[in-house]
Amino acid sequence: MVDESKNLQNSCFSEEALKKYLSSVYGGDVEICGVWRLGGEKTEAIRDLKGFGYGVPYVIKFKVRGEVKRVVLETMRPEGFGHDFVSDRAAVLLWQHSAFNKLPRHVRSVDVGAFTVNGKGLKSLGDCGEFFILTEYVEGTLYHVDLDRIKAAGEMTPLDEKRCLALSDYLVQIHSVKKEAPWLYVRRVRELVGHGECIMGLLDSYPPNLNFIQECDLIEIERDCVVWRWRLKRKAHRLSQVHGDFHPWNIMFHEGADFTVLDRSRGEWGEPADDVTAMTINYIFYSLQKYGELAGVFERLFRLFWENYLLKTNDWEILEVVQPF
Repeated sequence: MVDESKNLQNSCFSEEALKKYLSSVYGGDVEICGVWRLGGEKTEAIRDLKGFGYGVPYVIKFKVRGEVKRVVLETMRPEGFGHDFVSDRAAVLLWQHSAFNKLPRHVRSVDVGAFTVNGKGLKSLGDCGEFFILTEYVEGTLYHVDLDRIKAAGEMTPLDEKRCLALSDYLVQIHSVKKEAPWLYVRRVRELVGHGECIMGLLDSYPPNLNFIQECDLIEIERDCVVWRWRLKRKAHRLSQVHGDFHPWNIMFHEGADFTVLDRSRGEWGEPADDVTAMTINYIFYSLQKYGELAGVFERLFRLFWENYLLKTNDWEILEVVQPF
């Protein structure tokens, strides 16, 4: 049996291995121009990429058939949230590759592949060790940067309102696509409570002896969530196309209100409240940091997003299911 943690630590692949892999993906001879950590300093062409950081995205700049391209190679961290085994992470990345290109405005997946067991080669599956996903590179600014600026200044611009409405409109659009699959809705609700990335997984990530909450309180939260699971199981008619992880760190804005969404997660279909709350809870978080309550500019954004969504979807039932999300 392969020691997975050791496999992660010993990764070291060469420029030649990277060229071979990209040449097979793009069907032509590739010249590597540079490799660098996303958000870090750019480097010249590599010889060996030692100590490759799992969970750290890398930009690869290369030339094929005279055209310069940039892609992002990214793996998943192995610790916690149901990502403990290679098979867990492979399932997520394989699903992402199959789902990214189906959602409007989502960054495109070019390929899904794996590092070989010795950590020195890359291939499109087969004799694989650790999985990664290769997406297109997009320029832009993550939405949380806007929220950081608004918090610091205590004011927002007309563009901030337009971007808030653009995000709300986007959910109106994708949630309009429905699916008749009651079992799938029930599964998504079950995963909301018990999945490693969701409520119980997050509660399990808390260290013991917290000074702001007791174990009995966490137990009570879990009990309440199980009750909510049984309530939501009756709402299977609500199954809709979703993003699954729609928060400010997964939204990349370009010029104006144009944007790209990143890192779709946890299934193509689910409860629309998941997406709406994943975004709007951040207006509450930022407002608590700024004002100690929901107030000011963040209350305006919160209400603007919700009112626009409710007006255009007429989905008032969402207010009956939103609580556990």
